[in-house]
Amino acid sequence: MNPQDPLSQLRDIHLPDPGGFWPPAPGWWVLTALLLAALVFLAIRLLRRWQRQRWKKAALAELERLAGQPRGNERWFAALNEILKRSAMACYPDQYPQTLSGEQWTAFLIDTWPDNQEPPRALLACMVQASWQPDTPCPADEALAVARFWIRRQSC
Repeated sequence: MNPQDPLSQLRDIHLPDPGGFWPPAPGWWVLTALLLAALVFLAIRLLRRWQRQRWKKAALAELERLAGQPRGNERWFAALNEILKRSAMACYPDQYPQTLSGEQWTAFLIDTWPDNQEPPRALLACMVQASWQPDTPCPADEALAVARFWIRRQSC
């Protein structure tokens, strides 16, 4: 080693130690915060949707109980209309469907008919009128199918 040679006094190039896993860079913190915020937002939306839609499950369960009872009398149709009215109250509370009866209730069911399909007007009118008529020509199986369809397709 020559003391006069300044280059001989230099050391080899040493690379810095590689960074560890922790702590992460600020960009990862921001990404984590955004992902957590998105997950919380999604969880809140799903919970609210579930809470808004739980009336459907209860109404469909009541329809199934009603389907197991003897059909075709005025009490059966009154119970069917009651289930539909409770469902309408859950979905359209600002229109006060519980106060409607007769032609007004039929018109409400027609106006709120889902999927932009033509509602079965005659069957709906027959269902409503069968609530207070002892002998009705209204087919109970079709009325039950219409009620299920109306409840399932409501989007509120």
